[in-house]
Amino acid sequence: MHNFRWPDLIVVLLYMGVLIGIGVYFARRQTSTERYFVAKRSIPHWAMAFSFLATLMTSITFVAYPGSAYAGNWNELVPGFMVIIVLLLTWRVVIPFYRQMVQMSAYEYFGKRFGYSVRAYSALGFAIGAFSKMGFVIYLLSLTINTMTGWSLLPVIMIAGFITIFYTLFGGLEAVVWTEVLQGIVLWVGALICLAYLLFLPPGGPAAAFKLAAANHKFDLGSWDFNLNQKTVWVMLLYGFFWNLQKYTGDQTVVQRYLIARSDKEALKGAAAGALMCLPVWTLFMLIGTLVWAYYHLTGTAAPVQASEADKVFPQFLITKIPAGLAGLIMAALFGAGMSSLASDLNCLSAVGVQDGYAKFYPGSTDRQRLVAGRWMVAVSGVIIILIATAIALTGERALSLYFLVSSILTGGIAGIFILAFLSRRANQGGVWVGIITCLLFTAWATFSSGKNPVFDLGKHNFVLAGVMIGVIGHVLVVVVGYAASFLFPRPDPAMSALTLWGWLEKDKQKRGEYSKPQTLAGEVS
Repeated sequence: MHNFRWPDLIVVLLYMGVLIGIGVYFARRQTSTERYFVAKRSIPHWAMAFSFLATLMTSITFVAYPGSAYAGNWNELVPGFMVIIVLLLTWRVVIPFYRQMVQMSAYEYFGKRFGYSVRAYSALGFAIGAFSKMGFVIYLLSLTINTMTGWSLLPVIMIAGFITIFYTLFGGLEAVVWTEVLQGIVLWVGALICLAYLLFLPPGGPAAAFKLAAANHKFDLGSWDFNLNQKTVWVMLLYGFFWNLQKYTGDQTVVQRYLIARSDKEALKGAAAGALMCLPVWTLFMLIGTLVWAYYHLTGTAAPVQASEADKVFPQFLITKIPAGLAGLIMAALFGAGMSSLASDLNCLSAVGVQDGYAKFYPGSTDRQRLVAGRWMVAVSGVIIILIATAIALTGERALSLYFLVSSILTGGIAGIFILAFLSRRANQGGVWVGIITCLLFTAWATFSSGKNPVFDLGKHNFVLAGVMIGVIGHVLVVVVGYAASFLFPRPDPAMSALTLWGWLEKDKQKRGEYSKPQTLAGEVS
């Protein structure tokens, strides 16, 4: 070990022990798929809010956000602003709609609307994106441990991965949610302690730090030019809108959170509170990265890492500048964020695998058999994620930008599928598939022909827009092409209208009308 203090190690080990203990505690309750995957719909809204926060925040928040702000400005924060817009657009309708429409998987709705083939494609798209995300999460978590201790990166990936698999396998989603509650509390405490040190540690205090950062444009959000070739503010807003829309309408990790609440009202309160906590947390860690930059410049101290390794600068600052024990508390929050996010995604992958795959191919299986299958899926998925993290560690790419690029590409137009399913009565299975195939062809071309060193250099036919625009255009193509192509196929059954926003609103209107009718006394002629 180098630069590591034993009090920090003790705090981290105690915290990880508590996480494992929570998993073991809830293990004996996991006797059904409803308990294992949706916590028997018994979670209070305040706990759901913390779970929601943890679902949208991972080790990327702890490591890559400060690293991005340290190396540049606040451009990577811009997509987060759109979480409020998407919440306002979807909150009152999408959450109760999903709670009525599906049992455990978000993709059950796509199957009801467009048939099993679209359901399977959507579930597969989620799985690909989830594996990519989780690979980065465990890689960043292990990178931080490596930075702190000097331990070899690959063994750390395996240890962190297998510990997470263990408590997810036995504790189910209940254990995941309550570890996320603990993680959320520790996160706020640790981050605020770190912020206090960064504000008052450098000479001149907060005024000097903010003045220096502002003078060097560290708080800038990026260029306001409408240039789709660069990650301008407008490009990042577009990306953020579709990324958050996909999260709230077609991502199992979020939709599954809608289902764990005790009632529609509790689900609405929990989702709103969780989403509203996200932007302050993202901003806080961007501010931490900027203040770390200001600290090294104000003190004249040489930065502990090169600019190309900016993701390591915050962990190095913690271990060298924050008192022993307190740094361990902050790092424990980081470990909790990474491991609980990984655990959540493992449970969600298993839920999708059971509900959208196993139950389809084995319709006569018992609930007990599906529970056993779900546990096996957690274990196998966990091993695959460890292998993905290992591959990332060997390539050494910048974490945050690469994560945004991969997630925007591999969502596969799922937000577009939801828009067609939910807003269009005319959209049908044939049209949607034309849209999906168009999206896939575009994504393949854009992915292979973009960047400084494209896989296939097509010259003037290369994709020249910013990489995050690939996902944005993919969603739009699914909607536009899918809707237009639907006119080439027979009109869907009129009963399908009940599965759209318009049918849901009509049903809600009728329900409200029934409640508003005056009640007559028994035996009275009405």
